[in-house]
Amino acid sequence: MLPVIIFAGIVFVVQGILSSMQMKNLSNEYIALRRKGKVAFGRKSGGFHAGAIVMFRIDDDGIVQEAKVLEGVTVLARVKPLEGFEGRFVGDLTEADGPRNHKNLCKAIQDAALTYRKYTAGELIEEPPSPFQRAGMALTSVGRRYRQRNAEKY
Repeated sequence: MLPVIIFAGIVFVVQGILSSMQMKNLSNEYIALRRKGKVAFGRKSGGFHAGAIVMFRIDDDGIVQEAKVLEGVTVLARVKPLEGFEGRFVGDLTEADGPRNHKNLCKAIQDAALTYRKYTAGELIEEPPSPFQRAGMALTSVGRRYRQRNAEKY
């Protein structure tokens, strides 16, 4: 039993190190884009599928100058250039503009366009719930249904 616990601990530590390296890579790429101008950011988590984060460096008119993507299932994924978006207005991008076989990348592109439109309209851009918040909301929902079901019995 002890070897299993030690192995799990080592895997946990290695995953944390690789995760922090991935976040450092994303952060460095974002900072490099931000130093050149404004950046529209879109994301879509993947769960067990490849998640995606897109960054569009835009000019003052919202025209894409440079695009980058972080897409993958594992912590080994790195930021790469995303071709085909230069010269396009970021607010007009849709899911159909992304590659067909990359569903979450298409949704991340749409999220970047939506975020840009909200920002230019002066709307509040809300943060998505964290995994802990989603778990808490799910537990609250289960508890509420349980109480309602028991209240109907009596």
